[in-house]
Amino acid sequence: MYEYAPENTQTWETSWFTIKDTNYLDLRTAFWVYMNKLIPLILMIIWFFTCKKWWYHVILIPMFMYGFQFYTALNNKASILDIVEIYWLIPIMMVVIPFVYLIRIKLMDKLVHGIDLKKIDAELAAYERKEKELESQK
Repeated sequence: MYEYAPENTQTWETSWFTIKDTNYLDLRTAFWVYMNKLIPLILMIIWFFTCKKWWYHVILIPMFMYGFQFYTALNNKASILDIVEIYWLIPIMMVVIPFVYLIRIKLMDKLVHGIDLKKIDAELAAYERKEKELESQK
């Protein structure tokens, strides 16, 4: 799509719209940068909503990375691209990674090791009931 933008100009005027960009050398470069961020972002969003695997929340990390990079590319005040976006992802990773790990642990316990946490909770409740009965008999 960036190939349709005119070369060596910062303004593109058509009968429908006018685009002006002063961040890049020309509009073709700006469109190239935008498409390099937007197309993977759209594909990640589609993948996230259509994935049926248990680990699909991990897709949020690169999805947010491309989102931050696209925002930085559109921002008029940004002079350097793709440098600090990883630092913006640290809080997101601090939430997503433990969440996915907890899902993995529960699945591994249930499917691989055959540990059913509901049965264990029921057994513990039964032991507590028996202990209370023994204490009340004393």
